[in-house]
Amino acid sequence: MKTLRLLTLFFIVSCFNVNAVNAAEHHSGHGASSGGGGGGENGCLKPQLTKFLPANLATVAPGSGFSFYAFNVEKPEQIKVTVKTIPVEVTTEDKDSFYVVKGKLPAELVNTTARINIKVNAKIPRCNGENGWLVKIAEQ
Repeated sequence: MKTLRLLTLFFIVSCFNVNAVNAAEHHSGHGASSGGGGGGENGCLKPQLTKFLPANLATVAPGSGFSFYAFNVEKPEQIKVTVKTIPVEVTTEDKDSFYVVKGKLPAELVNTTARINIKVNAKIPRCNGENGWLVKIAEQ
């Protein structure tokens, strides 16, 4: 009776282990090869854009810096940032499983509220990502 219980327990644990390995393989970040992990041409991981600084609706000075994290992005060239439709040049730092993206608000934007808008263009259009947040830009 104990042998049967042990075998059942062993089987259940091995099933969870296989699922964990598969999940890790499919969420490997931007270092994965194109269409990898068995997803094929039809599968993709949508970009995740998080850790927006300054915080949403924070009041900042004109020309202030901003940053965010970009997960599931293959190349930093895929990331495009605009502020009130003005293209913003950004720098990226590769952290192995994600990118830290930094930029500066356009200095000409004064005494206004502006959206920092991020678009990630993937090879497959349905795998594109978009996100952003609002900041209040002070007079000086």
